[in-house]
Amino acid sequence: MRVQRTFSFIDLSGFSSLTAVEGDERAVQLIGEFRALVRGICSRRGIRIAKWLGDGAMLVGVDTQPVLASVLELQRMVVASPMMIDVTCGVTAGAVILLEGDDYIGHAVNVAARLCDLAAPNQVLAAESTLNNMPPWGTVITETQVALRGLEEPLTVASIGLRPVGDDAQPDPVCGIPLTTATAAAIRRDNVGRLVLFCADSCLETWERRPGPAPDEQGSVRVPLIGS
Repeated sequence: MRVQRTFSFIDLSGFSSLTAVEGDERAVQLIGEFRALVRGICSRRGIRIAKWLGDGAMLVGVDTQPVLASVLELQRMVVASPMMIDVTCGVTAGAVILLEGDDYIGHAVNVAARLCDLAAPNQVLAAESTLNNMPPWGTVITETQVALRGLEEPLTVASIGLRPVGDDAQPDPVCGIPLTTATAAAIRRDNVGRLVLFCADSCLETWERRPGPAPDEQGSVRVPLIGS
């Protein structure tokens, strides 16, 4: 069966060198932390982890924007984390064959994997075909044409990242993506009337499902603001 999907391959950069220097136990710990981070992001944004690939993974989405949002959030989180490791990402979309219900065969899968291999540390490379679905808080940093094995013509590829923001930006309370009212996908007010900005409906839904403070803690020094 042929289906339209968006694919991303992600990979820890410098993992082999880190293993050689810090040992296998540290490598296992790092993979565990990385996988937990990827699972949390993908679960919230509705992205399937098709397979784990040692120190990397193959991600699949029906829609393109959540995949781009996931890898941009992952890029930000890895850069900000204490893991001291880098991540490379490649993203593309296209029609592929769904094999036996859980595997994908096609050109788009191969291109995403090759873009991941081509990416520099902490770089997300996205095929031009995905850019119309960029989250409003994401942006194209550079564009170039690259020659990939199996393609007759060079492919236009963009390096993407978070859109620069000013002092008026505030973080999404769930994922931490810095937003303005112009780039937020959803805006709400908390229980004390302050604006709360969200990068996607999935983060809004997560925020709305958060447990509230216990009745005897409302207004206390430990929980001074309901809904904050």
